[in-house]
Amino acid sequence: MTLSLLRRTVHHQALLTASFLFSVGLVSWIPVVVVTQPAIAQAPATNNNDEQLNELFEQGRKLVEAGNLPEAISIYQQAATLSPDNARIFSAIGFLQAKQNNFQAAADAYQKAIALESNNADFYYALGFAKANLGDNTGAADAYRRATQLNRNDVEAYLGLGIVLTRQGDLSGAVAAYRQVLALNPNNARIYESIGSVYLQEKKYQDALQALQRAAQLDPRRGSIQLNLGVTLLNLGNAEEGMTALKKAADLEPRNGLIRMQIGDVYRAQGNVDRAVALYEQAISVQPNLKEAYEELGKLYLEQKNYLLAIVTYRELVQIAPENADAHLHLGEALHGRERDDEAKESFQKARDLYQRQNNSEGAAKAEAAIRQMQR
Repeated sequence: MTLSLLRRTVHHQALLTASFLFSVGLVSWIPVVVVTQPAIAQAPATNNNDEQLNELFEQGRKLVEAGNLPEAISIYQQAATLSPDNARIFSAIGFLQAKQNNFQAAADAYQKAIALESNNADFYYALGFAKANLGDNTGAADAYRRATQLNRNDVEAYLGLGIVLTRQGDLSGAVAAYRQVLALNPNNARIYESIGSVYLQEKKYQDALQALQRAAQLDPRRGSIQLNLGVTLLNLGNAEEGMTALKKAADLEPRNGLIRMQIGDVYRAQGNVDRAVALYEQAISVQPNLKEAYEELGKLYLEQKNYLLAIVTYRELVQIAPENADAHLHLGEALHGRERDDEAKESFQKARDLYQRQNNSEGAAKAEAAIRQMQR
């Protein structure tokens, strides 16, 4: 699942949003697997086929307990050929595929289970989970809705629905889904946080503040709540309390580089570039694969014409994200700034090729213009 730090500028001042953090939470909020491993009924053996099925079920169970999921899947697939009308077998396959992040295979298995048992809310929830992780937000929303229709008390399905509706930009629908959860569980801090995060995206800062303050009351040690609260306060013009909340978030989640990135953005918006650089470096130190931190740090180095550090930063970024055309373009700019033009040309050409492959004509034109500029 890919992240981007969202920024909006008004009157040349950066307004920061915490919607990126909300996106970060998608993986954990749509839990890796919250559906328990489906039980596969074992009937007393009445013929050779039943006896063979029972043996396969027992083998599969032992393999799962041993952590050998690929072999367990193979065993359950054998069982499915013997009992193709058993929805629970396909559900078990879907569960194990999802455990390995094989989400397309998981979705296929759950769709087979649903075809056999169309009124099982758990199957629809699991299908929504798989489709959400595949980026099929429309399909995920449809599956989650069906799960909530079959089980009006399915809190996790409402959560998943709210998340994918937010991805689709249906913010009012997302809030409605979250309020359904509050009706079932009125003291759920993460739901108040979700609602606050949606209001942040809508720039309804007073509504966001109310929701997030309630979330903080219910869960005062959750770093993401403090982060969203800090962003809200900053957008309301309360810089002192906003920074206090952001720093508390960093203390609560010392290994969360995104929090340090957000604090760095605040310093950058205030014109304190040195502090911003320090925070971006901290973000990388705690999360070495945090692409966004490299991007922001590299931009600052380029603005400062610190081409040597920009080269180092962008080289690290292209190692982490070799398909990031912008990174190759900026690496070329930094190399050109150090008059390392042969290397710069290679980076510009790589950027152009990636932009073209990604159907980004504007980016390809920029890279081509940089190449022509060097040939003069």
